[in-house]
Amino acid sequence: MENKEKVLAKVATHQITESDLEHMLKNLNPQIAANFQGEQGKQALLQELVNQKLFYLEALENSIENDAKFQSEFEKLKENFVTQYSIQNLINSVSVTHEELEAYYNENKEGFISPQKVQASHILVSDVSLAEEVKGKLAQGESFEALAKEYSSCPSKERGGDLGMFGEGQMVPEFEEAAFKMAVGEVSEPVETQFGFHIIKVTDKQESGLLSFEEVRSNLLRNMMAEKQGAIYQNHIADLKSKYKVEVL
Repeated sequence: MENKEKVLAKVATHQITESDLEHMLKNLNPQIAANFQGEQGKQALLQELVNQKLFYLEALENSIENDAKFQSEFEKLKENFVTQYSIQNLINSVSVTHEELEAYYNENKEGFISPQKVQASHILVSDVSLAEEVKGKLAQGESFEALAKEYSSCPSKERGGDLGMFGEGQMVPEFEEAAFKMAVGEVSEPVETQFGFHIIKVTDKQESGLLSFEEVRSNLLRNMMAEKQGAIYQNHIADLKSKYKVEVL
C-alpha cells in the first residue's frame, strides 16, 4: 500500500504537508531555524506556511502573473535560478578518487611535514626579583601550577600557566628560543620579554615528522575538490566564451 504524506493543514483546496514544513525549515538560516525547534516552534512555522499560502491564493485571484512588473521580476529570478542550478550541476560533477588522493600525497610528501612543536607553561611577573623569588620556591618543591595561579599576571594562570602546544613563530622570540631549547620537564631561569619576566616549564614536545595519509586525508580531499572545481569552472567559462560572443562595453 502506498504511504500517503501526512497533511498538516489545508488552505482552500491546497494542502500543507510534513515535507513542506521540513523543506522550509531546511532552507532557513541556521540562526533563524533555531527559533523553530520543538513542537511549539513547528506550530509557529506551520502558521507561517499557512500565511504564505493565503498570500499566494490572493495573488492568483488578483492575476498578479499578468502584471508587467511581476513578469519582469519573475524573469530575473528565473534567470538567476537557472544560472545557479547550472553552475551547481557543473561543480557537482567533480569528484576526487581515493587513488588520486594517495598519488598526490605520495608525490608531495614534503608538503605534509609537521613542524616541531612545544607545550609549555609559564609564570609571568613584572620584575626580575619577583621572578627569582618564584624560582626559589620552585626549587624548594612548591607546585608550578599553584605558584602560577598565585603570582602570574597572564590569563593562563587559571590553567596553572599552561599555554598549550605551539610552533615556531607563535610566541615572542625570546620566549620561543628558550622553550625550544629546553627538555621536557625542565624549568627555565627568568626569561625577559616585552611582557615581563617568564619562568617557563616545558611539559611536552612534538618532534618534526611526516604526517600520515589518514591524518591529512580530509584536508587534502577538501583542497583537491576546491582546486578541481575551480579548474572545471574556469575551463567551462573559456569554452562558453568561444561559443558565445562577449562584449564588455
